[in-house]
Amino acid sequence: MPVVHSAPKYASNEGVLDALSAALGDMVVAAREEFGEIVITVARDRIEDALRELRDNHEYQQLMEIAGVDFPARAERFEVVYMLLSLTRNHRIIVKVTAAEDTPVPTVTTLWPVAGWLEREVFDLYGVIFAGNQDLRRILTDYGFEGHPFRKDFPLTGYVELRYSEEDKRVVYEPVELAQDLRSFDFMSPWEGADYVLPGDEKVDAPAPPPVAEPKTTEKPSQTGAGDKANALAADKQSAGAPAAKDGGAAAGAPAPTDSRPKPEDKA
Repeated sequence: MPVVHSAPKYASNEGVLDALSAALGDMVVAAREEFGEIVITVARDRIEDALRELRDNHEYQQLMEIAGVDFPARAERFEVVYMLLSLTRNHRIIVKVTAAEDTPVPTVTTLWPVAGWLEREVFDLYGVIFAGNQDLRRILTDYGFEGHPFRKDFPLTGYVELRYSEEDKRVVYEPVELAQDLRSFDFMSPWEGADYVLPGDEKVDAPAPPPVAEPKTTEKPSQTGAGDKANALAADKQSAGAPAAKDGGAAAGAPAPTDSRPKPEDKA
């Protein structure tokens, strides 16, 4: 009996890469299938034309997301990633362009109005400029925020810190002052591994401690280190008597029972 899965099954990628590459023509810089997804990199100044072709003639009706990626070692350090969904074909593709810090990317708000919000996020977090976006303002960070926090070279602590000043009775911004740096960023992928010894890893190859000649136990009174007086008190299993008996008097008896309910003869 076949197993029925609740998740929707997407259409096959067979033939999609070749068909879309042929349709986009000289707009394509690179195209590949990776991790089960179609990834097409197009020329930056042709991104609007490429996405219009995919929307109008290949049924990729929805722009699901625009994301940014930062590669500081590259001349064009940013990748802008457009994720498209075809409802009629039940298929997804990824389209990319590259950009430098001062290289504008054409807006696609002319194709999908929702792109205005998404382009603002990429601008705010990475600093990518979208030419033609009529409302390119920060959307996630605070007013007057300095820098773009998703860049790999952005300091972990930021440039300023925010606190409430009891003296001024308001929130103030001050430059960050640290006794020492929290880290030095090396732009290495944690999945590929570092080429240096991480703190704590030096213990892996360290020699094992020498074995203990005689395990420390406390089975005998002489091994406790408490002394004869403490050993004698510990050996006495009798509990102390009541305070009254200790002073020579009789132990106090239980109090007489009380009953606040009226007696039958009182009701008569």
